[in-house]
Amino acid sequence: MALSIPVVWSDDHRLHDPDAEIWVGIRTPAAETAPRVEAIRDALVAAGADVVPAIRHDDAAIEAVHDSALLSFLASAWQEWERAGLPEDPGQDRVVPYIFPHPGLLGPLAPLVPAATWARPGAFCFDTMTLIGPGTWEAARGAADAALTAADLVSGGRSTVYACCRPPGHHVTRTAYGGSCYLNNAAIAAERLRELGAARVGIVDIDAHHGNGTQSIFWERADVFTGSVHVDPETGWFPHYLGTASEIGADAVAGANRNVPLPPGAGDADWVRGVEEIVQAARSNGAEALVLALGVDAAGGDPESPLQVTMDGYREAGHVVVNSGLPCVVVQEGGYDLASIGELVLATLEGMDA
Repeated sequence: MALSIPVVWSDDHRLHDPDAEIWVGIRTPAAETAPRVEAIRDALVAAGADVVPAIRHDDAAIEAVHDSALLSFLASAWQEWERAGLPEDPGQDRVVPYIFPHPGLLGPLAPLVPAATWARPGAFCFDTMTLIGPGTWEAARGAADAALTAADLVSGGRSTVYACCRPPGHHVTRTAYGGSCYLNNAAIAAERLRELGAARVGIVDIDAHHGNGTQSIFWERADVFTGSVHVDPETGWFPHYLGTASEIGADAVAGANRNVPLPPGAGDADWVRGVEEIVQAARSNGAEALVLALGVDAAGGDPESPLQVTMDGYREAGHVVVNSGLPCVVVQEGGYDLASIGELVLATLEGMDA
């Protein structure tokens, strides 16, 4: 039986070619590359899924989630870097931050707007591994449009729609990007669902890494519940500084955020229980629609996490989400094992294809 869940797609993802990451000061091959989502699309098309082109949306849909200064920087960063001659001298062919406005540097003072092009990225990026090159902004914008198009389809009556987003997005806050992410596609989709009529929305993040950006964006909001099941950052995993179970939302909306951190090596049983907990919490918070931030990097064999979830676990997670009875936008996040990524996404969507 053919997969009935439509796949929203933007060819613009191919414009983003980070080539490398700067990790602990070393240039290493990029993990977040175009073949990731090409493999997903191939698997879903082979299963009979229809592919729907992403529709360009007004900038207001992005501005509803992200600060205008961040958006302005992302849209112009590569051109400014190129104009400054940095690809030739010192020979850096991607935008890479090197100094950050850390509170320990600034003390009680507000930071200056850096005059130097090479200093400006640190005002907007929280790591050194998320590089910007020619086409990065266009690709990120295409991914956001895919998420928005999926939200429109769900608001129009489809029960489940999958947005094959690249670059991913769940690490991006309102004001800063990082974690190989530039725009927060899941947050953008949730805000769109709210705009189109859902009084409350739940975001269920099952990527192997904590959805810190999504948590941050909606930290003080009662109308968007955020939940994340992920490898415990206190055991040494990105984003390192947050993602604990004690983070439950701002005082006025305590309970509107739920984190389920898991120990390295956790497999299907613990992970699926975490998914169930978050989906139930979203329903208890009155969600009328869901956004599933689908990372398949929790799978055993993925190089970017120590979790050991199987294909059956992903299929069961799909069952858990669809059994909530709520319409759902699925937004692609991580997953870096090219040999399995397509089949893992397919298994999840098969679990939802009731």
